[in-house]
Amino acid sequence: MLRELKEEVYRANVALIESGLVKLTWGNASGISRKERLVVIKPSGVDYSDLSPDNMVVVDLKGRVVEGELRPSSDTPTHVLLYKCFGEIGGVVHTHSTWATSWAQAGKSIPCFGTTHADHFYNEVPCTRLLNTEETETDYELNTGRVIEETFSERDYLGTPGVLVAGHAPFTWGKNVLDAVKNGIILEEIAKMACLSLLINAETSILPKHIMDKHYFRKHGKDAYYGQNPKNK
Repeated sequence: MLRELKEEVYRANVALIESGLVKLTWGNASGISRKERLVVIKPSGVDYSDLSPDNMVVVDLKGRVVEGELRPSSDTPTHVLLYKCFGEIGGVVHTHSTWATSWAQAGKSIPCFGTTHADHFYNEVPCTRLLNTEETETDYELNTGRVIEETFSERDYLGTPGVLVAGHAPFTWGKNVLDAVKNGIILEEIAKMACLSLLINAETSILPKHIMDKHYFRKHGKDAYYGQNPKNK
Protein backbone atom coordinates (compact mmCIF):
# COMPACT_ATOMS: atom_id res chain seq x y z
CA MET A 1 0.00 0.00 0.00
CA LEU A 2 1.27 3.48 -0.96
CA ARG A 3 4.76 2.15 -1.69
CA GLU A 4 6.03 5.34 -3.36
CA LEU A 5 4.71 7.55 -0.58
CA LYS A 6 6.27 5.32 2.08
CA GLU A 7 9.62 5.62 0.31
CA GLU A 8 9.26 9.39 0.09
CA VAL A 9 8.31 9.73 3.76
CA TYR A 10 11.20 7.47 4.76
CA ARG A 11 13.65 9.61 2.76
CA ALA A 12 12.21 12.76 4.32
CA ASN A 13 12.71 11.42 7.84
CA VAL A 14 16.29 10.47 7.02
CA ALA A 15 16.83 13.96 5.59
CA LEU A 16 15.82 15.46 8.94
CA ILE A 17 18.78 13.72 10.57
CA GLU A 18 21.16 14.46 7.71
CA SER A 19 20.25 18.15 7.73
CA GLY A 20 20.84 18.42 11.48
CA LEU A 21 17.23 19.36 12.24
CA VAL A 22 16.69 16.30 14.43
CA LYS A 23 18.69 14.71 17.22
CA LEU A 24 17.85 11.33 18.75
CA THR A 25 14.15 10.77 17.91
CA TRP A 26 13.04 14.41 18.31
CA GLY A 27 11.01 14.80 15.16
CA ASN A 28 8.89 13.25 12.46
CA ALA A 29 7.73 13.70 8.90
CA SER A 30 4.57 12.59 7.14
CA GLY A 31 3.00 12.70 3.70
CA ILE A 32 -0.56 12.37 2.47
CA SER A 33 -2.21 10.69 -0.48
CA ARG A 34 -5.16 12.99 -1.13
CA LYS A 35 -6.60 10.45 -3.55
CA GLU A 36 -6.57 7.65 -1.00
CA ARG A 37 -7.20 9.99 1.95
CA LEU A 38 -4.40 8.24 3.83
CA VAL A 39 -1.34 9.54 5.67
CA VAL A 40 2.06 7.88 5.93
CA ILE A 41 4.05 8.82 9.04
CA LYS A 42 7.13 7.79 11.04
CA PRO A 43 6.56 5.22 13.79
CA SER A 44 6.75 6.52 17.36
CA GLY A 45 10.11 6.60 19.13
CA VAL A 46 11.95 4.46 16.58
CA ASP A 47 15.61 5.37 16.09
CA TYR A 48 16.25 6.85 12.67
CA SER A 49 18.93 4.24 11.97
CA ASP A 50 16.25 1.55 12.31
CA LEU A 51 13.79 3.16 9.91
CA SER A 52 12.87 1.72 6.53
CA PRO A 53 10.06 2.32 4.04
CA ASP A 54 8.45 -0.87 5.30
CA ASN A 55 8.02 0.32 8.88
CA MET A 56 6.35 3.59 7.98
CA VAL A 57 2.79 3.60 9.36
CA VAL A 58 -0.35 4.31 7.32
CA VAL A 59 -3.26 6.03 9.08
CA ASP A 60 -6.59 7.39 7.90
CA LEU A 61 -7.87 10.92 8.45
CA LYS A 62 -9.23 9.89 11.83
CA GLY A 63 -5.75 8.82 12.90
CA ARG A 64 -6.61 5.12 12.87
CA VAL A 65 -3.88 2.70 11.77
CA VAL A 66 -4.67 1.18 8.40
CA GLU A 67 -1.36 -0.57 7.83
CA GLY A 68 1.75 -1.12 9.91
CA GLU A 69 2.82 -3.13 12.94
CA LEU A 70 4.24 -0.20 14.90
CA ARG A 71 2.49 2.66 16.65
CA PRO A 72 2.47 5.86 14.62
CA SER A 73 4.17 9.01 15.87
CA SER A 74 2.60 10.48 18.98
CA ASP A 75 2.22 13.69 16.94
CA THR A 76 -0.07 11.96 14.42
CA PRO A 77 -3.23 13.83 15.56
CA THR A 78 -1.46 17.14 14.90
CA HIS A 79 -0.37 16.05 11.43
CA VAL A 80 -3.82 14.72 10.54
CA LEU A 81 -5.56 17.91 11.65
CA LEU A 82 -3.17 20.03 9.58
CA TYR A 83 -4.00 17.95 6.50
CA LYS A 84 -7.69 18.52 7.17
CA CYS A 85 -7.31 22.28 7.73
CA PHE A 86 -4.73 23.02 5.04
CA GLY A 87 -6.20 21.34 1.99
CA GLU A 88 -3.36 22.13 -0.41
CA ILE A 89 -0.44 20.68 1.53
CA GLY A 90 1.11 17.28 0.87
CA GLY A 91 3.62 16.92 3.70
CA VAL A 92 4.19 17.95 7.32
CA VAL A 93 7.42 18.04 9.33
CA HIS A 94 7.91 18.51 13.07
CA THR A 95 11.33 19.01 14.66
CA HIS A 96 12.93 20.38 17.79
CA SER A 97 15.67 22.17 15.85
CA THR A 98 17.71 24.44 18.10
CA TRP A 99 17.15 27.94 16.74
CA ALA A 100 13.47 27.67 15.77
CA THR A 101 12.66 25.89 19.03
CA SER A 102 14.40 28.67 20.96
CA TRP A 103 11.98 31.20 19.44
CA ALA A 104 9.07 28.88 20.29
CA GLN A 105 10.24 28.55 23.88
CA ALA A 106 10.54 32.32 24.10
CA GLY A 107 6.98 32.59 22.80
CA LYS A 108 8.03 34.95 20.03
CA SER A 109 7.20 35.09 16.34
CA ILE A 110 10.17 35.44 13.98
CA PRO A 111 10.08 38.88 12.31
CA CYS A 112 11.00 39.24 8.65
CA PHE A 113 14.31 41.08 8.99
CA GLY A 114 15.80 40.30 5.58
CA THR A 115 15.47 38.97 2.08
CA THR A 116 16.47 35.40 2.96
CA HIS A 117 13.35 35.22 5.09
CA ALA A 118 11.23 37.05 2.50
CA ASP A 119 12.29 34.67 -0.26
CA HIS A 120 10.50 31.80 1.45
CA PHE A 121 8.16 32.97 4.24
CA TYR A 122 5.82 35.89 3.69
CA ASN A 123 5.67 38.15 6.76
CA GLU A 124 6.65 36.86 10.19
CA VAL A 125 6.69 33.20 11.16
CA PRO A 126 3.98 33.23 13.84
CA CYS A 127 4.14 31.73 17.29
CA THR A 128 0.95 30.23 18.69
CA ARG A 129 -0.43 30.87 22.13
CA LEU A 130 0.30 28.40 24.90
CA LEU A 131 -2.19 25.59 25.39
CA ASN A 132 -4.25 25.92 28.53
CA THR A 133 -4.51 23.26 31.22
CA GLU A 134 -7.59 21.57 29.79
CA GLU A 135 -6.16 21.53 26.26
CA THR A 136 -2.95 20.00 27.58
CA GLU A 137 -4.56 17.31 29.70
CA THR A 138 -7.18 16.31 27.11
CA ASP A 139 -6.25 15.54 23.49
CA TYR A 140 -2.91 17.34 23.76
CA GLU A 141 -1.64 16.56 20.26
CA LEU A 142 -5.00 17.29 18.66
CA ASN A 143 -5.18 20.61 20.48
CA THR A 144 -1.67 21.41 19.30
CA GLY A 145 -3.08 21.20 15.79
CA ARG A 146 -6.03 23.33 16.79
CA VAL A 147 -3.87 26.19 18.09
CA ILE A 148 -1.98 26.09 14.79
CA GLU A 149 -5.31 26.24 12.94
CA GLU A 150 -6.35 29.13 15.17
CA THR A 151 -3.09 30.99 14.48
CA PHE A 152 -3.67 30.70 10.73
CA SER A 153 -7.34 31.67 10.80
CA GLU A 154 -6.43 34.95 9.08
CA ARG A 155 -3.07 33.98 7.59
CA ASP A 156 -2.02 32.37 4.31
CA TYR A 157 -0.67 28.91 5.17
CA LEU A 158 0.89 28.62 1.71
CA GLY A 159 2.65 31.97 1.93
CA THR A 160 3.94 31.16 5.41
CA PRO A 161 4.57 27.38 5.42
CA GLY A 162 5.53 27.02 9.06
CA VAL A 163 4.69 27.89 12.63
CA LEU A 164 6.21 27.92 16.10
CA VAL A 165 4.13 26.22 18.77
CA ALA A 166 4.66 28.21 21.97
CA GLY A 167 6.75 26.41 24.54
CA HIS A 168 7.18 23.52 22.14
CA ALA A 169 8.80 23.60 18.70
CA PRO A 170 8.26 24.23 14.97
CA PHE A 171 6.05 22.57 12.40
CA THR A 172 6.49 23.14 8.66
CA TRP A 173 4.56 21.93 5.65
CA GLY A 174 4.82 21.92 1.87
CA LYS A 175 3.47 20.65 -1.43
CA ASN A 176 4.96 17.26 -0.50
CA VAL A 177 6.93 15.87 2.41
CA LEU A 178 10.35 16.68 0.91
CA ASP A 179 9.19 20.25 0.35
CA ALA A 180 8.15 20.34 4.02
CA VAL A 181 11.69 19.25 4.97
CA LYS A 182 13.14 22.05 2.82
CA ASN A 183 10.91 24.55 4.59
CA GLY A 184 12.08 23.17 7.93
CA ILE A 185 15.70 23.75 6.91
CA ILE A 186 14.90 27.30 5.79
CA LEU A 187 12.97 28.04 8.98
CA GLU A 188 15.91 26.93 11.11
CA GLU A 189 18.28 29.20 9.18
CA ILE A 190 16.08 32.29 9.33
CA ALA A 191 15.48 31.68 13.04
CA LYS A 192 19.25 31.67 13.54
CA MET A 193 19.75 34.78 11.39
CA ALA A 194 16.99 36.66 13.22
CA CYS A 195 18.47 35.85 16.62
CA LEU A 196 21.96 36.91 15.55
CA SER A 197 20.59 40.10 14.00
CA LEU A 198 19.01 41.04 17.31
CA LEU A 199 22.23 40.23 19.16
CA ILE A 200 24.15 42.57 16.86
CA ASN A 201 21.47 45.25 16.96
CA ALA A 202 18.62 44.93 19.45
CA GLU A 203 16.71 47.56 17.46
CA THR A 204 16.89 45.77 14.12
CA SER A 205 13.96 46.88 11.96
CA ILE A 206 11.73 44.56 9.97
CA LEU A 207 12.25 44.56 6.23
CA PRO A 208 10.21 47.25 4.45
CA LYS A 209 7.10 45.80 2.80
CA HIS A 210 8.13 46.81 -0.72
CA ILE A 211 11.38 44.81 -0.43
CA MET A 212 9.65 41.85 1.23
CA ASP A 213 7.02 41.81 -1.51
CA LYS A 214 9.66 42.01 -4.23
CA HIS A 215 11.59 39.05 -2.92
CA TYR A 216 8.61 36.86 -2.09
CA PHE A 217 6.63 37.47 -5.27
CA ARG A 218 9.57 37.23 -7.66
CA LYS A 219 9.73 33.58 -6.52
CA HIS A 220 6.12 32.79 -5.75
CA GLY A 221 3.86 35.30 -7.50
CA LYS A 222 1.93 34.86 -10.72
CA ASP A 223 4.68 36.78 -12.52
CA ALA A 224 7.56 35.02 -10.75
CA TYR A 225 10.79 35.13 -12.67
CA TYR A 226 13.32 33.52 -10.32
CA GLY A 227 14.86 30.29 -11.61
CA GLN A 228 14.39 28.59 -14.96
CA ASN A 229 11.30 28.13 -17.04
CA PRO A 230 10.67 24.35 -17.06
CA LYS A 231 10.07 24.58 -20.81
CA ASN A 232 13.62 25.85 -21.28
CA LYS A 233 15.38 23.17 -19.24
